[in-house]
Amino acid sequence: MADDTTYYVYALKDPRASPALPFYIGKGVGTRSHDHLVKPDSTRKGLRIQEIEHVGYKVLVSRLVDSLTETQAIKLEAELIAALGTIDTGGLLTNTVMPSGLSKKVRAQVVVPSGVQEKAQIGLNLLKESVLELAKANPLGITNSDAASLLGLRSDYGGGSKDYLSYSVLGVLMREGKLARSSSGKKHIARVG
Repeated sequence: MADDTTYYVYALKDPRASPALPFYIGKGVGTRSHDHLVKPDSTRKGLRIQEIEHVGYKVLVSRLVDSLTETQAIKLEAELIAALGTIDTGGLLTNTVMPSGLSKKVRAQVVVPSGVQEKAQIGLNLLKESVLELAKANPLGITNSDAASLLGLRSDYGGGSKDYLSYSVLGVLMREGKLARSSSGKKHIARVG
């Protein structure tokens, strides 16, 4: 059976700016992109819709990408939210669901410039995809050293944790269920699925 490709990713845009700026990114099927406008709720998104309509404008609904699988739609939605940023992270979007890995934990003594969390998450996603592709191309598995050396992730830091970055990425992929340890425990194998 072929994958269901009825999903799409859409943006709700505020027409009061030129060009119209997105204030919400979502994914869905059918009429999902327009359902928000039928009966706006009391979320930030719903309140923005009401505010736009109250002053005589209509929210613009733009389908950004059609014919996606659910997995593709989830991934693209998360990447767009990360790239545009939420109001909570100094960005444009009223979305309240943060992309995986973004945290609201703040340390008062650390300045976090606008957009750096989103950039880090985009970078992490690219690293994860690279490590996973390497693992898929090597059915017998890869070691942390393989990932660090072959992908240029090895550090020349003077401490003892030269391959910590690649090890962390492998750990994230294992937590997400995309990699498993080999029976020897020394290699990481891509899970089929």
